[in-house]
Amino acid sequence: MTLSRRQFLINAGAAAVAFGGLSSLPALAQVYAVDPLRGTDRFGQLFRDPDGILNLPQGFSYRVISRTGDTMSDGLTTPSAPDGMAAFPAPGKPGYSLLVRNHELDSIGPEIGPFHHAPARARAMRDRAFDLYQDKLPVNGGTTTLLYNHRSGTVEKSHLSLLGTTRNCAGGATPWGSWLTCEESLAGRAEGFGRDHGFVFEVPANAEGLVTPEPLTAMGRFVHEAAAVDSSSGIVYLTEDYDNALFYRFLPAQSEQLRHGGQLQALAIKGWPGALTRNWEEDKNKAEASAVSVGQKFQCTWIDLEDVASPDGDLSLRGAAAGAARFCRCEGVAFALRADGRREIYFAATGGGPQKIGQIWCYRPGRHEGAGHEIAGELELVYESRDRALLESCDNLAIAPWGDLIICEDSYSSSPDMVNYIRGLTPEGKLYTLAMNAHPDKGEFCGACFSPDGSTLFVNIQRPGMTLAINGPWSRLRA
Repeated sequence: MTLSRRQFLINAGAAAVAFGGLSSLPALAQVYAVDPLRGTDRFGQLFRDPDGILNLPQGFSYRVISRTGDTMSDGLTTPSAPDGMAAFPAPGKPGYSLLVRNHELDSIGPEIGPFHHAPARARAMRDRAFDLYQDKLPVNGGTTTLLYNHRSGTVEKSHLSLLGTTRNCAGGATPWGSWLTCEESLAGRAEGFGRDHGFVFEVPANAEGLVTPEPLTAMGRFVHEAAAVDSSSGIVYLTEDYDNALFYRFLPAQSEQLRHGGQLQALAIKGWPGALTRNWEEDKNKAEASAVSVGQKFQCTWIDLEDVASPDGDLSLRGAAAGAARFCRCEGVAFALRADGRREIYFAATGGGPQKIGQIWCYRPGRHEGAGHEIAGELELVYESRDRALLESCDNLAIAPWGDLIICEDSYSSSPDMVNYIRGLTPEGKLYTLAMNAHPDKGEFCGACFSPDGSTLFVNIQRPGMTLAINGPWSRLRA
């Protein structure tokens, strides 16, 4: 199932409760601020959702298409903590999307896993999955796959597609029709598991059953967060959720065959070895730290990494010691292919900036990226938040069909005024607000992705656990 570049750009960037007629609802009082210097108000005021789930601009509507605890088509339970997600075309079914969705779960505990109702068939399936992974402790992390009918606005089929992994946080779509799901964990034998965790796994979007959990060890063992594939070169860019995170790229040995290995590398900034880019106040006197301004650009190189399966969990430490640049909690990453052929990889540094509430970086590959004669790529800080009202804890990212960056907020601030939003960032670096989480649980947004035809924005609210389909006048903005 090979996707065109346009389909891939849209994907990478896809019994319901719905509300329409937003124009008849009261507009909310000032619930979000517009950055006076680097902001815009692309969609206008938000309107109050009478069901208390999602506030949207005029002309937009949503459906809740899946909830934690729902029984899936395979008889198993929809797990809790939905996170990263991608939308793919459904082979032979126009008007449908396949959604592959992560669940950020650990071992069996208070969270709802796929065997929550524990029928005999579910127990047998669980035993088979654990046998496939040859682990000693059961882990509930993995993925589910949904078949969504755009015409009816309903999920027609759903099933567990991966098990035996842990803390499946984000990931990324591939141009060849699969989902890369990432383990945000370094759990392993020391904690009583039969295998080390902290790897990437591949799940074909059209898989109809449980996929064997085969770790892509050449892509490294670290606290994985997300992945983005450059559809021109096949290079995979990877993020790490850690205070001194590296930004990685993986050069596959064989196109579209990640299991055949390749070379993992870490980004370094020319003339600034071991760069510390967080802009934290307490870093001012550190030799490797320097204040980075929004709009500042750097020439980059890449460092080969060795022993990437890292049984000691020290890959990022060794990379930094070799001169790789460090960022604060790299989470979402998204690939954009511009109309003029320019390629851009955006990534979020969730804890970056002087207020520790978020930076957005953009890496632009050089010519012949990944080849022995490549020209240096360029790194730019495109946005940095200095006010929680503007942007806080940027996490999962996606590229919209019209070229903007869609940003999911993941704030767990103790402030009673804490609100999570879906934000947008234009290619010119202008920030705006698209939606507001109105649910009392105030859970994070995650997994934003557009349907292959660009008509629907899917997104998860991790707690209490639901997947939403948002429709609106997207076409007026489409590039």
